[in-house]
Amino acid sequence: MNRLGYDDVVQNLDDLPSLPVIVMELLNSIDAEEVDIAVLAKKVAQDQALTAKTLRLANSPLYGLQVKITTIQQAITYLGFQTARNLITAAALTGCFAENRCAGFSHPAFWRHSIATAVCARVLARHLRFNQDYAFTAGLLHDVGRLVLVTSFPDHYARVIAWRNAHDAAWLDAERTVLGIDHVDAGLALAEHWHFSDTMRCAIGHHHAPELPGAGFLATIIHVADAMAHALDLAGVADELVPPLSAVAWHAVGLDEKACLRVFAETEAQFDAMTRVLVP
Repeated sequence: MNRLGYDDVVQNLDDLPSLPVIVMELLNSIDAEEVDIAVLAKKVAQDQALTAKTLRLANSPLYGLQVKITTIQQAITYLGFQTARNLITAAALTGCFAENRCAGFSHPAFWRHSIATAVCARVLARHLRFNQDYAFTAGLLHDVGRLVLVTSFPDHYARVIAWRNAHDAAWLDAERTVLGIDHVDAGLALAEHWHFSDTMRCAIGHHHAPELPGAGFLATIIHVADAMAHALDLAGVADELVPPLSAVAWHAVGLDEKACLRVFAETEAQFDAMTRVLVP
């Protein structure tokens, strides 16, 4: 049985679909203090499909705007730059990786879970007074390594899915057993390839191990949001398993029962509005 190494993943990254240039700029400018919004709006407007999806999101009940948004510039003006950036990024990412022939892998279920984690991470970040933009983007990208493996090695990953189903195991365990590499390794390889910031790389690389030294607080938020999204079963899959929750991470976010229920409710409400547009 063929096993994979980190180098195998890296060698296949150039064959992956590339994100629109504007989205790469957005992801890589997440640490930037100043961005020319007029230039950004003009660049996004050149991609008609991306513009249409972004405007559908901006006009969804999620944002409750009293006016009809018809341009990207308006979306940025009414929603604010950070929110508009999140919408553009989500619209681009969910349409970037084409569905392929990996037996047993559901792209809609993958994106529903990623969106649920992103929404939950943003709600947690607001509760914790952390950067909501970072949290949303990292939540959306936390499992992107699974897409890398599914897209580059569909036959290999079909065996992972079959092994996991047979053993009722966690994804990480199934990936490591069958492939010798996991979606965290693949996600880090892609983050390097796409020149993500250190903040984003740490969140992707440590979302299953937020208690490790140097993981950063964003990894803690994503770890908890990931578990909560699984617990809510928003991906809509039959065999949803909640991954082990780090006691260190749970203690760090400090949610009491009332706050926890509020995060669940907000996540579900925002998730419904976003997925109606992003995962038809």
